Amino acid sequence: MRHAHPPTQRRLALLAAAGIVLLGAGPLVAQRDNGIPKNPDERVITHVLNRLGYGPRPGDIERVQRMGLTAYINDQLNPSQIADAALAARLEQFPTLAMSQEELVARVFAPADEQRRELQQKQAAQARAAAAAGDPAMTGTGTANGTPPTPEQLRQQLTPEQRMIQQAAQAAPNELMQAKILRAVMSERQLEEVLVDFWFNHFNVFIGKGQVREYLNEYERDVIRPHVLGNFRELLGATAQSPAMLFYLDNFQSQAPQGAVTLGPGNDRRGRGGQPQARRPGQIPGQVRPGQMQIPIMPQPQPNRPQRGLNENYARELMELHTLGVDAGYTQQDVVELARILTGWTIDRPQLGGSFVFRPQSHDAGEKVLLGTKFPGGKGMEEGERALDLLASHPATAKHIAFKLAQRFVADTPPQPLVDRAAKKFTETKGNLREVTRVIITSPEFFAADAYRAKVKTPFEFVVSAARAANANIVNAQPIVNALRTDLGMPLYGCQPPTGYSMTADAWVNTGSLLNRMNFALQLVTGGQQMQLGRGGRLGGPPPPQRPDQLKRPNAPGANQQQLLRQQQQMARMPILVDIKALAPDTTDGSRDALVRAVLAGQASDATRETLGRAETPQHLIALTLGSPEFQRR
Repeated sequence: MRHAHPPTQRRLALLAAAGIVLLGAGPLVAQRDNGIPKNPDERVITHVLNRLGYGPRPGDIERVQRMGLTAYINDQLNPSQIADAALAARLEQFPTLAMSQEELVARVFAPADEQRRELQQKQAAQARAAAAAGDPAMTGTGTANGTPPTPEQLRQQLTPEQRMIQQAAQAAPNELMQAKILRAVMSERQLEEVLVDFWFNHFNVFIGKGQVREYLNEYERDVIRPHVLGNFRELLGATAQSPAMLFYLDNFQSQAPQGAVTLGPGNDRRGRGGQPQARRPGQIPGQVRPGQMQIPIMPQPQPNRPQRGLNENYARELMELHTLGVDAGYTQQDVVELARILTGWTIDRPQLGGSFVFRPQSHDAGEKVLLGTKFPGGKGMEEGERALDLLASHPATAKHIAFKLAQRFVADTPPQPLVDRAAKKFTETKGNLREVTRVIITSPEFFAADAYRAKVKTPFEFVVSAARAANANIVNAQPIVNALRTDLGMPLYGCQPPTGYSMTADAWVNTGSLLNRMNFALQLVTGGQQMQLGRGGRLGGPPPPQRPDQLKRPNAPGANQQQLLRQQQQMARMPILVDIKALAPDTTDGSRDALVRAVLAGQASDATRETLGRAETPQHLIALTLGSPEFQRR
């Protein structure tokens, strides 16, 4: 991304440094006020829109005032009742979002993988031939002296058809990323989008590991999204059996260690009515579905077969991150026992986009003890389900989930009484996430004065809230996706460790990151072209084109066909459209005060107002408001 000119840069740097002080967060003290205010003012409504969603768009505060704050919160807790037709229409432009996993692999990823293997085999054969001939130049890669070909040289070797196959494989994750931006910016179901992001982050998987990218769309669409206001145990079970999670934390290759007792396929495959149960299409002999008999067998020595053995990665994160929490008192032996319980939980034909399957021949059928609970030997998949039941209902899990939700919605250090009440509700309702969320977002602590702007926005929250505050029309979300990856340090689906991205201020507050946010805001209001290209015209640039309904008609006074054509061509080049005149027609005190009221709920420090007073153009005024320390908080 291109940086500001020196005078503007210095002002931004000073404002960023001041923001470090203003963004410092202290512990939030529990309050004894009432919950939802009966007569909320604009400040309270802005607070709710910033916490339950990604901030207000122009007109949102007035809309909530008309419908009532309680009604708005209830609607957000029941998103299926909220119409979202505009977003649905936009998402139709991304065909891979609706594909089944099998279709996505067959049509998009498998052809690219096959082509990649063929190219690698061809290059290897050429290298061998060159080595045999003693002539490195005969590799056929377009390189000399046997040096490896560059990615660009490899691309040049592709036929147009091969390029289309590779582009399709790259387009699928890009469509998912653009859709995530559009959902967050456009959706009327704001709480649902916040919770999808929260629970994906809680059950994090990394797009850059193996075949995770091929299962990512299914993971968010079918595993995370349907359960964010449902039952925690069902969400936990869905993630445990998700191929994305099985790949990411390696449980798909975890199997009973050498010498352990395993399970053989059931001799009795009878279905209902005593008739033999036919093997399902594609079912591999030796894999057992729930309800089939499983017989322990002693392993036979296979000296020439590599032993993968037990993998503890998923078991450890399942307890430490997904359920109990790091300080719950479990031991390393509990990790080992849970890993043994989950052996055999794997993926059926992953190269074809297969789903979860339990393989008894890989399952450790010995006796286990998890968290003091005995698991008798000779059991199969059902003991994994029993372990998930145990973890989901554990008091430590209730506290851990309550703390994380309160941390997301209230404060980095949430009040303990609120965490206790939310944990109690979790236990009473057996993990009803809608009711646990309700306890938190309607609590006195949520509406307490010291909860206001107590949270610092993550980069994702910032870019989405900036787009919403500017009422941006996102023609192409790819520039925002790129900015998150290259400049703001939060690539979508790109968090490598299983912890997910941090929700606390200390991870995101520093002078460099705040300066990057300000530059993003400047580029946002210039149409996103600099985000897309990394270079461009003068900072601030020309004002973005008007929307189609605001373009002058050819027969209107002062208009002509050539002017209309230029406007339309300019608009077509802009990936992001912002109506500058609607936000700030000029840089006068009146425009500045109106913008502060609309974007910052009327509250800005003297230092921020002084900085805004130096804005040279309406674009600068809007961008500096979006880059202000106050806007970095929610």
